[in-house]
Amino acid sequence: MSKLILTQEVDGLGTAGDIVDVKAGYARNYLLPHGYAVAWTAGGARQVEQLRQARAARELATIEEARDLKLRIENVRVRLEAKAGREGRLFGAVKAADIAEAIEAAGIGNVDRKRIVIADPIKTTGDHRAQLKLHPEVVAEISMQVVAKK
Repeated sequence: MSKLILTQEVDGLGTAGDIVDVKAGYARNYLLPHGYAVAWTAGGARQVEQLRQARAARELATIEEARDLKLRIENVRVRLEAKAGREGRLFGAVKAADIAEAIEAAGIGNVDRKRIVIADPIKTTGDHRAQLKLHPEVVAEISMQVVAKK
């Protein structure tokens, strides 16, 4: 087992500043090379405490911003254009990055594509839904209309 300090949020593991124990291979082959974590040290533990205090202060302001963005996203239907065949079947699939671009183009705001969760692949035109994890306590439903690009 390896003891690590997370530098950013990892689904199913924790958020930035958390101290976690993971298998050595997971740490060596995934978390450390991708920059998601650093090795735990006594000095690093002190930095973790400072990160937690700063995160707690930011979280109060962030939750209000997240709720505001959630209201704006849920009150708008995002329109996406994608290449499609005659029967409405897309050439490829709509990706989280496409949804993030459409949200920005609609004037709602910037969102991180990594926070967008698409339950089922979007491979047809029509109405679809996805989730946007804005905050651990705030999840917005994105309503989309996928149309064929002309």
